Amino acid sequence: MEVKINDNIKSMRELKNYTQEYMAQRLDITQAAYSKIEKGNTSISFDKLEKIATVFEVDLEAIIRFNSDLGPAGSSYKISHSSETYSGLRLYKDKIALLEKLLHHTDLEIKRYEDKFGSL
Repeated sequence: MEVKINDNIKSMRELKNYTQEYMAQRLDITQAAYSKIEKGNTSISFDKLEKIATVFEVDLEAIIRFNSDLGPAGSSYKISHSSETYSGLRLYKDKIALLEKLLHHTDLEIKRYEDKFGSL
């Protein structure tokens, strides 16, 4: 299965309710340049991908594996006219899965800080 990082970036941005303008501002690029990233019309440098991961507060692997982590290979996160109800439900379930994953990551970070500095 071909990994389309641009689609993963768009899905993660939408799940976090970030606008393209917000992402562009955080990445110090124009909204038009950011839009090209999501559309796959431009190459993404490793440095830019790292910055995107930082904005999303995830590691690079989370962006690369986003679709396979949250759904079967080839599943669509876009709502199509023919299957709007199913896709909308799928998006909802994917958002829950992403939030649970982010919560788990946050719990691990808290534990790491507690181990390092002691608990409050």
